[in-house]
Amino acid sequence: MDELKKFILLVWKYRLILVIVPLITIMITFFIVRNLPDSYWAEAQIATGIVDETQQMSFSDDAMLQDSRINQKFVNMTEVMRSKSMLNLVSYKIILHDLTSKPFKEKSPLLKELNSDAIKHAIEVFREKYKNKEGLNLRDPDQKGLYAVLRSMEYDDQSLKSALSVYRLGATDFINLDYTSESPNLSAFVVNTLSDEFTSYYTTLVKANQRSSVNFLENLLKQKADTLQNRISRLRSYKIQNRILNLDEQSSQIMGQSADYELRIQQAEKDIISYRGAISNIDKRFNPLDRQYFESTLTDINQSILSTRSEIHSLYDKYIQNDFDDAYKKSIDSLQRILSSQINSQSDKYITNPLNTKQDLIQQKLNLQLQLDLATYGLNSLKRHLNYIGSKFDNLVPHEAVIQSFDRDIETVSKEYQDLLTQYNQIKMESEFPIKLRQILVAMPGLPEPSKKMLLVLLSGILSAAFCLIVFFVIFYLDDRIRRPMELAVATKTPVLGFLHLVGNSTLDLKGIWKNLHGTAEMREFKKQLRSTRFEVNRELSVSGNRGNILNITSISEGEGKTLIAACIAYTYVMVSKKVLLIDGNFDHPSITQNSVTNLFIEDYFKTGEIPHSDFTTGIMVMGNRGGDKSLYELTDEHTIKERLEHLKSIFDVIIVETPSLESLNKAKEWISYSDKTLSVFQADQSLTPTKKQHIHYLSTINGKFIGWVLNKVKPEGKPTEHIEIATVVE
Repeated sequence: MDELKKFILLVWKYRLILVIVPLITIMITFFIVRNLPDSYWAEAQIATGIVDETQQMSFSDDAMLQDSRINQKFVNMTEVMRSKSMLNLVSYKIILHDLTSKPFKEKSPLLKELNSDAIKHAIEVFREKYKNKEGLNLRDPDQKGLYAVLRSMEYDDQSLKSALSVYRLGATDFINLDYTSESPNLSAFVVNTLSDEFTSYYTTLVKANQRSSVNFLENLLKQKADTLQNRISRLRSYKIQNRILNLDEQSSQIMGQSADYELRIQQAEKDIISYRGAISNIDKRFNPLDRQYFESTLTDINQSILSTRSEIHSLYDKYIQNDFDDAYKKSIDSLQRILSSQINSQSDKYITNPLNTKQDLIQQKLNLQLQLDLATYGLNSLKRHLNYIGSKFDNLVPHEAVIQSFDRDIETVSKEYQDLLTQYNQIKMESEFPIKLRQILVAMPGLPEPSKKMLLVLLSGILSAAFCLIVFFVIFYLDDRIRRPMELAVATKTPVLGFLHLVGNSTLDLKGIWKNLHGTAEMREFKKQLRSTRFEVNRELSVSGNRGNILNITSISEGEGKTLIAACIAYTYVMVSKKVLLIDGNFDHPSITQNSVTNLFIEDYFKTGEIPHSDFTTGIMVMGNRGGDKSLYELTDEHTIKERLEHLKSIFDVIIVETPSLESLNKAKEWISYSDKTLSVFQADQSLTPTKKQHIHYLSTINGKFIGWVLNKVKPEGKPTEHIEIATVVE
């Protein structure tokens, strides 16, 4: 809030500038725009058909275009309209119109200078350039001159572009063309000509691109068709060479046969185990003697049975090898019937003597042995044929890899061919349809636009005022000068004991202030500030409790008001009945000495140690100096200085010493080394430079002697700043 107040005060300080500058700007703008010609606005509109669903074809994917692609298309079209090549064509049409018929506006001085031959030559060149859709060659002096004619009439591409506006109307299918000029016929002619030229150019370009695309895709389709046919021929030749009809069916049949044989092998192995178990159980029930007897009687018939079994084994082997052909199955069944009749005849022909009770078991055993032999032999045949089938499948595996590679190639080429065919059919179909781009709004000469002269005048005043405010703000933001005690305390991180306003008097009579001879409000406020400063200084001096404290008053630079502050503080002590000694220790600028009528000089005192007329009880005694480029140590030695100052302390209540500024380095530091307290004066409206910051750092490191600052020449808020320097009179 305080910063805002400061900024408002700054603006108020320069309020005349804030009023005068906008007024001057308004007057200048008024005289500039008062003779401006009226402006005429014309508008044309083009329908593109990009997002118009009524013009979309069923085979086209334009209806599904994404917003980004749609916007990109509109941007491309508007940029083509604003391109130099397109505007050149409009320029040629306008200048040819002006050269061959009534001009749209008054001829320029350069155009008036052309004679009939030059005009005829210009018409020929412009027509030739328009026919070939070329720009003027500015390296050719002749064409450069013709371009100068265009520019003088403001018909060149840059002039047209500055007054032309081409944009898409919202999210619609339309592109608007706006042009403003000083002639209604010219405005309408520009947008209509540009619409015609762009429509013609765009139609020709699209048709040429479509023809090129159709030819390109047609040639590419032929290449892809030849490639596809070659891949198919290679696959067919490979199958013929390797006697492969259908690899999938063959592999499926082999896998089916392999599974069938494995199932039959499992069944045969189970039958063999069951037959052997049954035969073993029957053998356990026979006596070996009975068996010998029975077998001896069946020798002949057994030979027949064995022969029949051998034939059955042979046929069964062929039955398996021929994939279980039914013809072999019938023969096997016939032989099994013969074998059964032989076994039955064996039972009928021979009587088993005492073994008739076991005849059935013997018959059963023979049948089981026959089945066991058939199963055992069949198992071996099944295993051999299964191995044969496995070898056939292994032979098919390499062919499978090759054929799959052929199939993948054919599938890839076929997909590419189908995609190209789809694109070809689409572009071929689109090329047969007319272009959807057309001008739907033809521009007509209109009425003049409402005048913007007053708006420009007001806008100039507002902008100039805003510019002034911005300048004031920049000045305020960059201004780091110290104007208030709080700012000085924050910047130096040391206390500020008081401040004194900058008063308007050229000569300040301190006695008159305290005797109320000057009763103005300014002087009364100045007296309050002096009392406040005296109180703070006295509080700092009274900390030690000793009489005759030496107060050293210095500053960072010369001319900051040390003399005024020293004299003012001295008079404040006099008003409270103190005996004060005011020493002028500034040999380079002895202001106190020059503004007083003293005959007592510090050079004499350091030599003699005598102070005449020091027996008064209350008042001020001034001890001046004779000036010159010298320092305290150049007057006498340190012991004498200390002894003389101690003598002064015993005589006076307060000793105030004005010393040189800190810029004099050792001259000020010599006095500071002998003082009890040091007070520094800082003139308001200054910035803290790096050099000043070094001096501030020195004051903060002098063992607690530095008691603070007095801010001098503070400008009262709301008061004028035209003040002069103050001279102090001390008697």
